[in-house]
Amino acid sequence: MDILSEITDYKRIEVELQKQAVSPEQLREQVCDLMENSPAPRRSMKRALASSPAGIIAEFKRRSPSKGWIYETAKADEIPAAYEAAGASAISILTDAKFFGGSLRDIRTARPLVDIPILRKDFIIDEYQLLQARIAGADAVLLIAACLTQEECADLTARAHALGLEVLLEIHSPRELAYISKDVDMVGVNNRNLGTFVTDVENSFRIAGQLRQTIAGVRNVPDAQGSSDTPRHLPLLVSESGISHPETICRLRTAGFRGFLIGETFMKTPQPGDALKGFIQGIEETEAQKSL
Repeated sequence: MDILSEITDYKRIEVELQKQAVSPEQLREQVCDLMENSPAPRRSMKRALASSPAGIIAEFKRRSPSKGWIYETAKADEIPAAYEAAGASAISILTDAKFFGGSLRDIRTARPLVDIPILRKDFIIDEYQLLQARIAGADAVLLIAACLTQEECADLTARAHALGLEVLLEIHSPRELAYISKDVDMVGVNNRNLGTFVTDVENSFRIAGQLRQTIAGVRNVPDAQGSSDTPRHLPLLVSESGISHPETICRLRTAGFRGFLIGETFMKTPQPGDALKGFIQGIEETEAQKSL
């Protein structure tokens, strides 16, 4: 069994156990109360990335299945705020406990401390997890094509939007391009093989051409309201994982990507916020040299 299958099988058991503790109906009631009474505006991750010169989604990540602990004592009340101060456009917070050392508590802790969008990064297979994300304070959720059928992905996307959550659809290979529609807000290419967890950033470049063609193909497909060819309905492209050099960001932007999810490059250092700040400075210096 590969790592993705192991995680997904575990996640199905975990969600069922969570439902026994707190029923879906109880969560829906909490969400309804929250959406009726909370005046806080939802933060758009897509707009934040589109308007940012760097487009960094800085990830809060304590461990990984392949490398073990990266930063075991990382604190959610410190690092996300440091990321925002350093120039992050959005923050990705891993909420899986067994394999990544995270929890929904990390989002609840970070939410009042930052004003930029928060992505709940997990292996989402059930609407229950969307309700959890909304209650915890996330602005967007990750849907992994390899974990879902196209029908399940479309259904979860619609349910996420009904809760005010944006969707980052993650693909790994050209076989998953069929999952893309203008209903998803962002499309991420994961440079990490979810079977082996080996990263190869060239994966984004290999898929980039076909990805742009697919996006162009959905451009004139009417949405549920009958409109088409509107920028807000065109998914923004994100490259995920394996990015460790500012020069790579510049190459990826040329290939059409506008968001860049980076975790271990920062989290393996004593001060992830400072590492991000230096990384963004490196991007600016690289861009300045190109313009000479």
